Amino acid sequence: MYVPDHFTVENPVWAHEIMRTHSFATLVSGATTKLTASHLPLLWTDSNQGNGVIQGHMARANPQWQDFTEDAEVMAIFTGHHAYISPNWYISRPAVPTWNYAAVHAYGVPRVINDQDTVRTLLKRMVTTFDADPDQAWPDDETQEEFVQAMIPNVVAFEIPIARLQAKAKLSQNRPANDRARVVTALQDSNQTEAQALANFMHNQKA
Repeated sequence: MYVPDHFTVENPVWAHEIMRTHSFATLVSGATTKLTASHLPLLWTDSNQGNGVIQGHMARANPQWQDFTEDAEVMAIFTGHHAYISPNWYISRPAVPTWNYAAVHAYGVPRVINDQDTVRTLLKRMVTTFDADPDQAWPDDETQEEFVQAMIPNVVAFEIPIARLQAKAKLSQNRPANDRARVVTALQDSNQTEAQALANFMHNQKA
């Protein structure tokens, strides 16, 4: 990822939070012209070592998991809030249109999780994390348990100990303070939810 100095984030806690709160990621594997990408929910866990661990799963029919070898690194891309930035919002001119965003790239060598009990625990954790009513989504009854056990062989669960991180916050840091303030105001006044979320993120930014 191209990261100019004024957009670089060296704070790993900031990167971990982006991964935790924007967990629908792009997982890229392969080499040269044989790259493969899947769009997956990935759970970041603090392993008390380094940058933590990412866990997820994909359909066994998805051939990407066959790229998971002991010497092949993969990249998970997490994208935070983002929005178009108009030059009309700036006081300082000349200026051009741009896009503000936050992104984290996490790299590591994935490991397939073969133990079915561990896979089941991961799947239950994902439901608990993402569902507003997890007890109804995953009821504690025999029928549900039989269904889940039948589905487990159809997925490949994996974990990626994070070897290194790249984090970028392109939030108008290269503009004067009055321009940045006007950007936040314009985004707050937008009728787009994502733009409003970016305004709030910029306002509270401590990266």
